[in-house]
Amino acid sequence: MTKKIEKLSSEQREDLLKTLKSRFEKNMDRHEGLDWVKIENKLEANDEKLWSLSEMERTGGEPDVVGYDVDKDEYIFYDCSPESPKGRRSVCYDREALESRKKHKPENSAMDMATEMGIELLTEEQYRMLQTLGNFDMKTSSWVQTPASIRKLGGAIFCDRRYDTVFMYHNGAESYYAARGFRGSLKV
Repeated sequence: MTKKIEKLSSEQREDLLKTLKSRFEKNMDRHEGLDWVKIENKLEANDEKLWSLSEMERTGGEPDVVGYDVDKDEYIFYDCSPESPKGRRSVCYDREALESRKKHKPENSAMDMATEMGIELLTEEQYRMLQTLGNFDMKTSSWVQTPASIRKLGGAIFCDRRYDTVFMYHNGAESYYAARGFRGSLKV
């Protein structure tokens, strides 16, 4: 699976940047001390990353800045939608799992969709960090990057928040549910 990149029209770019700026300003607790102007300048200089953010937005992820890597001079965006992004649910974990299903195959896999969008699935550690910024996945769950040792045995992991606690679970990688999607990250 390869990343497919389309160029956004000037109107689409403007609309996306306006949406991202509005979300950034409404949720300052997620990124204290960061300056929107610097973030916007980086975004405007990178069509590929802007397109990936538009895909995150289009599929319901509500991407927002959650950090800054000083060493790499990169801003970190995560999907911050209250529930697992609606446009990325009912998917199994990866291509191998998708191909292993004999009946009732889902339309896609989380790993393939992430690659197509130019983003990465959150790790369990990143997912737990996201949960320090609010209460996410109270009714849904999200696939997270699965260690190779678990995936080799046919499993995959996902997380959610229930009873004011973040849980990590396992399932067969080929499973899919209407309430399970995935959250992504993007560095700009």
